[in-house]
Amino acid sequence: MASALTPDRFVAPTVTATAKIVVAGAFGVGKTTFVGSVSEVPPVHMEETITRASALVDDLARTPQKSTTTVGVDFGRKHLGDDLVLYLFGTPGQARFRFLWEELLVGALGALVLVDPRDLDASHEILALLEEAEVAYAVAVNQFDGAPRYPLAEIHEALALEGHTPLSVCDARERASCMQALIQLTEYLARLEPRP
Repeated sequence: MASALTPDRFVAPTVTATAKIVVAGAFGVGKTTFVGSVSEVPPVHMEETITRASALVDDLARTPQKSTTTVGVDFGRKHLGDDLVLYLFGTPGQARFRFLWEELLVGALGALVLVDPRDLDASHEILALLEEAEVAYAVAVNQFDGAPRYPLAEIHEALALEGHTPLSVCDARERASCMQALIQLTEYLARLEPRP
């Protein structure tokens, strides 16, 4: 597949479909890491150093070593099989970027929401926005080192997810588990009725 790509052709000639997928979630949940783990091209990150002023606003309690934050969008690309390409758009996590979340959802086929098991409540705002925007989504629990490991049924209930909403566990640093979450999302999206 890669040998068919040239500087002016960015996807394989066998590709018949592309999809915009938004990778969303709260601040510090691992979206930038996730996009970097699965992208087959060098990911584009719009990161800035966390300043003293932002440290006063953003909750760094769970990520004290975090030194940068996404202030625009993360972008990556991933072929799934020979015929489908996913374009991945990672959102910034802070609610003050809600206007950007809304813009990134335009034209998205679906979203993968990363959640932190140490703070599930931080996910409710983005979940509500996705439902309001009628964007189908799946949820993946980013299993941080030392984080509590809850049964998926309990997380499903705690997030008040619809019964059909896919829920999985991943480690944003590990490509294989991230790919499983993306495949679960795309399989779910393929089963949905087309929008009128």
